[in-house]
Amino acid sequence: MGKLHRDLKPGNHTSVSEFLLLGLSEKQEQQPFLFGIFLGMYLVTMVGNSLIILAIGSDPRLHTPRYFFLANFSLTDLCLSSTTVPRMLVNIQAHRHTIPYAGCLSQIYFFLWFIGLDVFLLAVMAYDQLVAICYPLHYTLVMSPRCCILLLVMSLVLALAYSLTHTILLAQLSFCDDNVLPHFFCELLPLLKLSCSNAYANHCVLMYWGGALTILIPLLITVSYVCIVAAIVRVLSASEKWKAFSTCGSHLSAVCLFCVSAIGVYFIPSNSSADSASKDKIAAVMYAVVTPMLNPFIYSLRNKDMKSALRRFPSRRALQSP
Repeated sequence: MGKLHRDLKPGNHTSVSEFLLLGLSEKQEQQPFLFGIFLGMYLVTMVGNSLIILAIGSDPRLHTPRYFFLANFSLTDLCLSSTTVPRMLVNIQAHRHTIPYAGCLSQIYFFLWFIGLDVFLLAVMAYDQLVAICYPLHYTLVMSPRCCILLLVMSLVLALAYSLTHTILLAQLSFCDDNVLPHFFCELLPLLKLSCSNAYANHCVLMYWGGALTILIPLLITVSYVCIVAAIVRVLSASEKWKAFSTCGSHLSAVCLFCVSAIGVYFIPSNSSADSASKDKIAAVMYAVVTPMLNPFIYSLRNKDMKSALRRFPSRRALQSP
């Protein structure tokens, strides 16, 4: 499928100038099928998340903290999918499965930024649910516009710090001989395995930052939902209980979908390197492609406000057009 490209450095040291991405399958007869499937999934992701952003932005009734964070979450999912899928589609179509070293670092930087932002926004949305259900009388005061902007900026900065730290440390590593990545995009763990220099600092940062994103944040979300369920149980009206559980169901589904994918990458052991590569690919497809595609359906199919806004959106566009 390709050959190794190296730049010679003094002292018999070589560093790769590009990486060879093996993709999801090396069989040529499967490439058209993969291209069609992932193109369809990418288009659904673009349309679904764009519709949610436009519907929320155009409907004054949805200008609330909950939908403010949902719109930003959809924008993040849109960017996350755009970081990996278009490059994979181009590689399949062009029959060239390489990516330059600088392009690989850039892809990792943006991918980690958006995946980290996804996690922090899920935590912020859980906090919003907690305040809305457990402290309804103080909701407007606590979730003020200033607080919402501050929570969004904090999420952006923390995700940026996570991404920048990994990218800077990765840029210090050397890649001497093997430039073959058994993946469909530049993913952090496979790259660390290719490095011929000491990646101890990278693994330490990955362990602590990754632990915060895949354990601490879901734990905080779980604690929030324990408090939410306890508050819901105290509600006497069955209809109010159902409404409250229905409100939380969409967010909880998105959290579970993301966490299951992350657990599949970091916590389920594999018997061999081939099994590990296959497992990583499947899990990466789940959280990088499938989850951003499903989130618009999760947040709209069971949400009456979103369904109403989406139905009104075409009519509002027609009224606004000259």
